Amino acid sequence: MSASASYRSVAPALPLQAPAHLPSAVAAPVPQAGRHPANDARAAGIDSDRALYEALFNHPEDADVRSASRQWLDQRLAEAAALPCALPDAPEDLAAWMTASADEAGDRYQVYLAQRKAGAPRRFFRNRAHALAFLRGVAPTKLVDGSWLHGVLRHWQNPRYMDLVRTYVEELGDGRADRNHVLLYRQLLAAHGLEHWQDLPDDRYTQGALQLALAVHTDDLLPEVIGFNLGYEQLPLHLPITAYELNELGIDPYYFTLHVTVDNADTGHAHRAVDAVLDAMPRVGDASEFWRRVRVGFSLNDLGAGTNDVIRGFDIQDEVERIFKRKSSAGRAAHSDYCRVAGRSVNQWLAEPAYIPAFLTALERTGWIVRNAPPAESRFWKLLDGDHAEMFGVFSTYELQVIQDWLRGDASADGAPVSTTATGGDGTLRRPRSFRAQQRLDAARTPTAAPAPDAATLLDPDIDALELAIARTPDTAALGQLLVEAMAPSRHWMPVGLMATQRFMRLALA
Repeated sequence: MSASASYRSVAPALPLQAPAHLPSAVAAPVPQAGRHPANDARAAGIDSDRALYEALFNHPEDADVRSASRQWLDQRLAEAAALPCALPDAPEDLAAWMTASADEAGDRYQVYLAQRKAGAPRRFFRNRAHALAFLRGVAPTKLVDGSWLHGVLRHWQNPRYMDLVRTYVEELGDGRADRNHVLLYRQLLAAHGLEHWQDLPDDRYTQGALQLALAVHTDDLLPEVIGFNLGYEQLPLHLPITAYELNELGIDPYYFTLHVTVDNADTGHAHRAVDAVLDAMPRVGDASEFWRRVRVGFSLNDLGAGTNDVIRGFDIQDEVERIFKRKSSAGRAAHSDYCRVAGRSVNQWLAEPAYIPAFLTALERTGWIVRNAPPAESRFWKLLDGDHAEMFGVFSTYELQVIQDWLRGDASADGAPVSTTATGGDGTLRRPRSFRAQQRLDAARTPTAAPAPDAATLLDPDIDALELAIARTPDTAALGQLLVEAMAPSRHWMPVGLMATQRFMRLALA
């Protein structure tokens, strides 16, 4: 495959590989012998974390991809081993550590709520554009949510890994479209015009690439997978704050509130992650070495750009320039010669992305853009929004939100959305209702929606192929492996993956 392989490439046909057996859980990870990882990386077109992410998502069975990803993962493990680790010194203290961590996060969240009630501004999102940019910025991680556990799923018949298997299945929403975490996030992105996120900085792909690489190399790196799961499933303070502020800005917080509930420290994934460590600890082998490797896997969570990094990294001027640079490739030959700004035609301004900052400055200097004022005062905005907008449809809903908030400046802190119906009689933008308040209003106005169709009733060739493969499967073990492959990160959110998850639950978790 090439470095430009599409993220939306068609998934490989089922099945992919035969069941594997976990090696000794305490043997130190050893890179694959007989291959040169640098050559494999070149052969697979892997020259960045994004390229690795795409390769692992689309072609996890490719030998070059697997070898290159193992070399990359070994380097990340070395980085993680050098970081300080927040885990207790002994695994016997994990339960107390988990409870204390959850209590601390809860207490700090209550402090946050008290501060907001007393009039403090939002802590995370300066305006609606900032919140939507965050959703876009964490998309590579959220769209492979739970994938680090897919490799454990092959060993569903081993009771020591049942907590990990159940966690993965629950990340998949038990095969329900309205609970599958990845599908929920895809729907959230689509609702706000955020589908085009692939040009994010490379460090936004690191966590997702880690998860996909751990899924591929689970049999060699079981302690590291278990440690990563332990870290990822703890409840962080940023999660409830994110949900609170998204709701306040009129953005559906359900994906985030769902994680607040399922990751709880009593019966949720946080507690189950602790149990998974203790269940997998060697009874005969070297438990201390296993625990050391668990700690390294835990620290992998600190690599790449995390939630707080993405939030802090937003700069609205940079985002406006990125948006205009993206549009320049399509618009550099679409304007007439009489469209001129500061002595140059618009086509000339758009000829090179490097001209965009100066173009924006010229638009402002010539009065086409008026900053720190209502958007209606900018002639440029009237080209984008309104009954006779000549550039209607050029910018997505998200891009319009960024431009609107950029124009409004500090006034955009009210969170007003882009909508011609969101203005009052005097033309001023109204503060949005919270998402939940709007949901209650919509429910009162709209009849109950019909339930989503069952995956098995959909016209889908992948479902037909899976049904045929199931009918030809000779035994329970082979059936389990067939379903596991259909529950891979690239497919579990599709109708065939949802159906496979439901069948797997009946087979393995009944």
